[in-house]
Amino acid sequence: MKNPKLIFFGIKYFPSKGGTSRVAENIIRNIKYKYDITILCYKNPQAKEHMNGVKVIEFSDWPGGSIGALFYFFRSAIYLLTKKFDLIHIHKIDAAIFIPWFYKKAKIIATSHESAYLRDKWSKFEKRYLQKAERIFLRSKATITCISNPLTRAYIKQTGRKVIYIPNGITINDHYKEEEANEFLKKYKLTENNYYFFAARRIMQTKGCHTMLEALKRINYNGKVVIAGDLSHAKDYVTELKVKYQELDIIYPGYIGDLPLLLTLIKKAKFFIFPSETEGMSIMLLEAVSTLTPIIASDIKENKEVFDEAHLTFFENMNADDLLDKILFAENNIELLKAKAHKALDHVINNYSWKKISEQYHQLYTNVLSS
Repeated sequence: MKNPKLIFFGIKYFPSKGGTSRVAENIIRNIKYKYDITILCYKNPQAKEHMNGVKVIEFSDWPGGSIGALFYFFRSAIYLLTKKFDLIHIHKIDAAIFIPWFYKKAKIIATSHESAYLRDKWSKFEKRYLQKAERIFLRSKATITCISNPLTRAYIKQTGRKVIYIPNGITINDHYKEEEANEFLKKYKLTENNYYFFAARRIMQTKGCHTMLEALKRINYNGKVVIAGDLSHAKDYVTELKVKYQELDIIYPGYIGDLPLLLTLIKKAKFFIFPSETEGMSIMLLEAVSTLTPIIASDIKENKEVFDEAHLTFFENMNADDLLDKILFAENNIELLKAKAHKALDHVINNYSWKKISEQYHQLYTNVLSS
């Protein structure tokens, strides 16, 4: 008996660059022997060889930001319409506008990773587009899922329809890059366990980096802080950070796409600070927990849905004064925060492993295909 033909639509990066693409990659890795899988993505010299048993269809990465992405989704949709699949898994709200195109092609599952229009990176026109795409997602005939429990509840309250909550997860492993990390520390004159670390796919205002830096400025922090992430997406914001907080010893290495290296650098940090103002369900936060580095995080509902005070130290979202209090508390209670870090890792292993979460998707795929 042949495996069902499954295609992933809405993913841009393979290998992943974090976020949604990392979700899809981990689902695929755990179920690829049960399905005949195709993934659509941007061109990448590593894509076709990245994972055995997966068919990769690549398209050029067109310039133009969201317009280029929309054109990529359009070309992906045209390809999909010319092929036969049993199941289409659509990821991301911005790709959901194409759901009605596929009603006659195959069974459809669509996954929301966040209400993307809440991010500051979008223009007014782009936000209206994303709001329209979310309405199409919610009114569609697809089986819809969401990675955030608070957002799932909001969708159900808003529409009254069934929305399935399946969280994100991580794969726990001890694959670290000590040599490369030590070279990084040497390059930037860093000392292990003596710097703070912040990481995001893109540095933009809703990631809350300014709140962290304001807190550090107010306590006259004289240590080093690493801010890892793409600096090109919100250039005015990044320039403002560099000017306003120039007295702080800040390192901006850019986006670190090598996940084992990134996790090694987090593992060697004194604290990981996660001041994000809005999230779906952050894989970055889950991955940081895997390193056992103590974490100080914003108290947004998406973070507190996954962790509690036994796991992380929370501060009031967007409140630099409260964050500085929590940083001072952390500095004076290192052993307490290390104990929390161990509890957080146990919590993730027991509840958010990709092996378990991928099985939830497999069961959903089976149910949809048989309906």
